[in-house]
Order: sequence, then structure tokens, then C-alpha cells
Amino acid sequence: MCSSNSSYSMKTLALLFILIGLTNSRIYSASIIGYAGSFNVLDYGAAADGITDDSQALLNAWNDACSSSAGSPEVIIPQNMIFFLSPVTLRGPCNSENIYFVISGRLVAPSTPSIWTGQDPSQWLAFRNVSGLIVDGSGAIDGQGQGWWDQSCRYHPEMEGCTKLAPTAWKFIFCSHSSISNIYFANSAQTHILIERCNGFKVDNVMIQSPGNSPNTDGIHIQASQYVAITNSKISSGDDCISIGYYTSNVQIYNIQCGPGHGISIGSLGKGGNVAQVENIHVSNAFFYGTTNGARIKTWQVGRGYVRDVTFENLEFNSVKNPIIIDQNYCDVRGACKEMATGVQISNVVYQNIFGTSSTDIAINLNCSKSVPCTDITMQPIQLTSATPGREVTAYCRNAYGQEYSIEPGPCPSQV
Repeated sequence: MCSSNSSYSMKTLALLFILIGLTNSRIYSASIIGYAGSFNVLDYGAAADGITDDSQALLNAWNDACSSSAGSPEVIIPQNMIFFLSPVTLRGPCNSENIYFVISGRLVAPSTPSIWTGQDPSQWLAFRNVSGLIVDGSGAIDGQGQGWWDQSCRYHPEMEGCTKLAPTAWKFIFCSHSSISNIYFANSAQTHILIERCNGFKVDNVMIQSPGNSPNTDGIHIQASQYVAITNSKISSGDDCISIGYYTSNVQIYNIQCGPGHGISIGSLGKGGNVAQVENIHVSNAFFYGTTNGARIKTWQVGRGYVRDVTFENLEFNSVKNPIIIDQNYCDVRGACKEMATGVQISNVVYQNIFGTSSTDIAINLNCSKSVPCTDITMQPIQLTSATPGREVTAYCRNAYGQEYSIEPGPCPSQV
């Protein structure tokens, strides 16, 4: 029992617990304590049977929470329940500085692509124009993408009516000072998480799983966003574990497990002559298992602009096809694009403290443009060997200039 002269009063302890909860981006379920700012989808008529469409119930709960005058309203997706959702967009701006979206149950997408007839085929769930959004919980997002994969033009180009575009599981568009954590994603039709036009966004402790042969199922794609952090996450996909697109800067990627998948990629950039502006990207403490690429930068020759101030450090590769790769001659069909006088300028890229095994003979591949070469490339130290005992690996460096210290295989890049 606390005495009157205790170090902490009950009021102080209560405040301390609140601060701890907010620091962890979690909030105790308000539905339990009767908090007026709690908006449980069950109270809005959600059936939670995995069959009935609950998207309108979710939309109504969101609209009430978003317009609420409560300090930190929260939308509750209860545990041990399955919520079938047709495509839905949850819009802001909201009245409160922060709004919580607590997923404890399972959200399931339609399994039939025809549900999207007359709707935007590029998205399933989306937040748009919401600042201070905190998505958290122990729940799951199931994209049920098999129906889309079975009609993908990538694997079925001869199929009449094959589709190139399929829904992203969850889009965050114009969502600044926001975060998502502790959520499990599975089997999105295409990209699992899209972060677009966001300023200040954190992804922490998410797990993403889709088959290694599922088409275009990037784990996380960042586009036209600044100050993004992706940490402590495990991603298995049929495309890039994490990809970085146009007009993106100040990105921190830390403690990531990637595989299967296509690695962590900047690009592709510059297709159709587009301008790329990507800078201040830092990837560290990542582990790659059986991926087709490791640390990759890929640009089209017709592109313009720049990729600069990039660091890849403390990386481990286990049987990766292209552990370190820059491809300034990226093309839909490898080698089919003619060499051009244009290109995206790639400069000040640092690779350091990298080791592991390559499943191909070329462990380091810097395939840069003759007209717009890669400059200020630094490698130190790097130790890559073959995944096949007794086999040697090599480095291929073309039009790449910089400095290297203690790298194997080498030499690479060319010193000027």
C-alpha cells in the first residue's frame, strides 16, 4: 500500500502509465474502460463472420471517430473475428491531433477480382489525408491475391483479359506524422503497403508474407515521401521487399529480414524519361536469404535526375543472386535497350561492412552508364564468397568510379 509520502502519487503513476502506452504507440482498449472516444465496428453493425461485407460499418465507425472531439479517438477491430471488406477509403483530415486504428482481428479482401468492376483496381484499403494516424494491434491483413495472380499478365501474357494492375493491400496517401506497427500482412494482390506523399511515417515490427513467385507483390513501396523509417520487420514477397520510388528522401531502413523476394531496391527510376530525385537513403542491419537481389539501384537510360547520398551498411547475404548491384541500363528485356546519352546520375553511394554468399558468379555488379557514369562510390570492407563450395566469385564494374578498401571480390569501383 502507498503511504501519503510515497515517491509517486496515484495520479503520477496514472500519468506515467499513459505516457508509456503512448510511447509504445499502443493504447489500452477504450472499449474495456468505457472511453467515449472508442468506436468499435461491432457497434456499427459489422457482422464479423468473414462473409458479410463489413466495409460500410468500418466506414461509419471511421467517420464518427475522425469527426470526434475526443482527444485521441480510436477505431477498434476486435480480436478473434474476421471482417470481410470490399474496397474502402478512410479519409481525413480528422479533428484530433492523433487518431488510433487498432486492429486485433483479421481483415479479409474479396477473393474474386470481379468485385473491383467499376472501381479503382489499384487499391483495396486506403487512408487518405490523415495526419497523426497510429495503426497498431496484433491483427492480420489478408489480401487473398491468388485470383489476381492467376490472371496476371506477368505470368499469363497469352491470357485474354490478363491484368497488369492489381490492388495494393493498404495505401497511406498524404498521411504525415503517422505510423503502422505490429500488423501481419499476407498475400496481397500486388504491393502490400504503399507510402505515398507522406512526411514523417514509421513502419515498425510488421510481418509481410506472400509466395516468392507471386507477381509484383512488393512488401513496402515508398513514393514521393520524406522522413520515413522502416524498422524491425520481416518481409517475404514475390518482388522487392522494400522499394523506393520517385521524389523520396530521408529514409531509414533498419533491422530487416528479406527473403524470398527481390531485395531492397531504389527504383526502378526514369522510365519514360521521368525525372528522379532520390537522396539520403540509409539501409543498415539487413539480412537477405535466397533473394534475387540484395542492395540494388536500378534506373532506365531515358531517365533524368539523380540518386545520391545512399548508404548500405551491415548487410548479410545468404545465397543471394546479386548481392550488390547498380543497373543504370535497366530494361524490360535484359540487354534489349540501346545505350543512350541520357541517364539518372548516381553518386555518393557507400557500401560498408557487408558479407555473405552469392548464388551467382558475379557478386558485385556495377553496370553504370557510359554517358552518365556512377561517381563517388565507396566500398569498405566487403567479403562475399560463393554459396557453392570451391567456386569463385567476381566483381564486374563498368563506368563506376570511386574508392575501395579491403573488398573481396575486387577490384571495384575504378579509382580516379
